Amino acid sequence: MGNDRVTLAHGAGGKMSHELMERVLLPEFGNPYLNELHDGAQVAMSGHIAFTTDSYVVQPLFFAGGNIGKLAVCGTVNDLSMTGAVPRYITCGMIIEEGFPMKDLRTIAHTMRQMADAAGVQIVTGDTKVVEKGKADGIFINTAGIGDLIPGTHIAPQNVKPGMKVLLSGFIGDHAAAVMAGRHGLELPDYIRTDCAPLNKLTRAMLKVCPDIAVLRDPTRGGVAAVLNEIAEASGCGVLIDEDAIPIHPEVQGVCDILGFDPLYLANEGKCIAFVPAESAEDVLSAMRANVYGKDAVILGETTEDAPGQVGMRTSVGGIRIVDMPLGNIVPRIC
Repeated sequence: MGNDRVTLAHGAGGKMSHELMERVLLPEFGNPYLNELHDGAQVAMSGHIAFTTDSYVVQPLFFAGGNIGKLAVCGTVNDLSMTGAVPRYITCGMIIEEGFPMKDLRTIAHTMRQMADAAGVQIVTGDTKVVEKGKADGIFINTAGIGDLIPGTHIAPQNVKPGMKVLLSGFIGDHAAAVMAGRHGLELPDYIRTDCAPLNKLTRAMLKVCPDIAVLRDPTRGGVAAVLNEIAEASGCGVLIDEDAIPIHPEVQGVCDILGFDPLYLANEGKCIAFVPAESAEDVLSAMRANVYGKDAVILGETTEDAPGQVGMRTSVGGIRIVDMPLGNIVPRIC
């Protein structure tokens, strides 16, 4: 396959489509399920499963610490993990623009394979389409995933009660800052990179020490503020967080100051928020800090009977301000 760019013929279903699969995708994604090259995959499950799907349209496609392929695998793994499931299998659908560099496609596929291996999941089926130049902004990726629900867990906002603790797994805003830096040509220290990561081993460790965790949620679009407001509204509880407890790198805060953003509303792709019974909070916090993706975990706040459905933040000077639900997509094309 001498082409150094994707052509319309690569999506036409003929010889070049076959070569694209055989020489680019199968070497990265290959496993007994996918290697059958059937219209779907037959897989073994426990009988009680979780199922999710998501699409990724980020710009730029490559940014500090990751690319669209990393987002696609980790995003689906994390969505399953937040339901209390063990991710098992994912699908991959790609819509590729004519003229897309083949080397970039290979890099994206390789990153997806690395993330799938790290999460312990297999890419078992998928689809590739090629559209005319100017119709896809490079590449769009859709992934769907299925996983086995962990027995004894029941993750639902309605389980949240007053007096629970709100835990956060680490620094916020790193992903959005990395993407914005790439988009606007801003210079950040090398350690400010996307936080994109598979969180299934972290959430499984948390549920092992406390099966009664009420809710797990990853604060992606809309950030921490959106998640807290969603849970407050669904549960009918108030949520009160402490400004001094919010972990944020000074450089990320600096990007927010320059561009006029509140870090509570920035997207994250490797963070977890948990609503936990107060008596189990310290045990869950210890389990989080024992995992590489939870080493900076904090107790962010608690749920209350006051101000049902609202989120407040206790400020550094002792006042309380309302943290509203974001009205729209503050930073577009972030995932």
